[in-house]
Amino acid sequence: MFKNYLEVQEFCKKNQIKLIDFKILDLAGRWHHLTITPRRFTSETIEHGIGFDGSSYGFLTVEKSDMVFKPDLTSYFIDPFAEIKTLVFMTKVYKLGDVHTRFESDPRFVCEKAEAYIKEKKIATRVMLGPEFEYYTFDSMHFSMKPESYGYKLDAKQAHWNSDTEDNNNGYIVGHHGGYHVDLPKDINFDMRNEMVLMLENLCVPVKYHHPEVGGPGQQEIELDFDNTLVMGDRTMLVKYVVKNVAASHGKTATFMPKPIFGEAGNGMHVHIQLFDGETPLFYEKGGYSDMSKIGLYAIGGILKHSASLMAFTNPSTNAFKRLVPGYEAPVSICFGTANRSSVIRIPGYATEPSEKRFEFRPSDATANPYLAFSALVMAAIDGIIEKIDPTDEGFGPYDINVFDLPEDQKHKIKGLPKNLYETISALETDSDYLLRGDVFTRELLDNQIKYLRKEAAAESTMPSPREFMAYYDL
Repeated sequence: MFKNYLEVQEFCKKNQIKLIDFKILDLAGRWHHLTITPRRFTSETIEHGIGFDGSSYGFLTVEKSDMVFKPDLTSYFIDPFAEIKTLVFMTKVYKLGDVHTRFESDPRFVCEKAEAYIKEKKIATRVMLGPEFEYYTFDSMHFSMKPESYGYKLDAKQAHWNSDTEDNNNGYIVGHHGGYHVDLPKDINFDMRNEMVLMLENLCVPVKYHHPEVGGPGQQEIELDFDNTLVMGDRTMLVKYVVKNVAASHGKTATFMPKPIFGEAGNGMHVHIQLFDGETPLFYEKGGYSDMSKIGLYAIGGILKHSASLMAFTNPSTNAFKRLVPGYEAPVSICFGTANRSSVIRIPGYATEPSEKRFEFRPSDATANPYLAFSALVMAAIDGIIEKIDPTDEGFGPYDINVFDLPEDQKHKIKGLPKNLYETISALETDSDYLLRGDVFTRELLDNQIKYLRKEAAAESTMPSPREFMAYYDL
């Protein structure tokens, strides 16, 4: 952690750093950046920041778009991909005025406010999150969106459709849905994934483990150790940055897109959640359902009650709903259970120690803005605890069997997640008060998110698809 600009300049001299880069996050969750030389990093940089156009980030309209960002001196790394040695800072966004004040809708600030609110309400001193990142690595990806041509084409050398190609003549093909934990020589991405993980560790992103995932054409998973909401937002951005850039350095391409391949497993970002009071775990109570405490069940109840509106932040794309379909491992049933991967919330059956007791929110995916997604999950859990929303009383379970195997009369009692982005938007419009508690989210941020999602949904709904040509062209 740096205390002032002099320490930054001294660090740059000592480590032969020639450039300083700043990462600024937009509403959708993409990094943008601006770069200066160390000479330009002064007390003014820290105190007054650097100006930028907020309208280009989805935050403000054009007529009032001037904003500034300041470096977060506690969150930085040396960029492993820059040819010239570069120090990178995460940033805090400020609005203009007589006194520069934090911009209420800055996604990183939303995380800070969520963490402060749970302490203010004396619910817990620490929120700990542990996300799992699923992604595909392809050897090539092409897509076009023209009036006269609309489609995509991707390929992965290990995919089952390449079993008869001339350059794939050793017989080691990964079958359809056959990728889970495949070993060498089928796991052709092993060395590259090791490179990613060791790079993440060097960037102070602790990795729990990594492995090939179910999707045969190159699906993989990296799971992180637990940490707080803001730190995990930063680490999520670093995971995506490292995975994409390492893949590119190997002549490949990686995507966290929820459903890049029809008929194959989709990419999720399951998020494990724990609460602590000091070192005391709050979700453990011997003798409760699955040894889960009342406060843990209330947190589950809050997330399940608000799950439809949560998806505006945890699954903010039209593509997300092509992954979340009934009958597969991706959860669509608003219920909970122990070791049940068909439910929206799973309590891991193997996490039996008090310090390990947690639950997992399964629908989310990594195309979300992680700061907003994590903060929304925390706020839904807080609402459940404050309002004492018992998931059993609400009819959310527990269900300890695959809900798709239930008799029809029982299956119909379980509500499903929204089926498309329009339904999620409607849910957020009618169910957002829990996000506004403690001014963690702002009405302006919710309105901007709804505006962004409506634009995405409308764009998708007006585009003809190849399937429509197959179904309707000759009618």
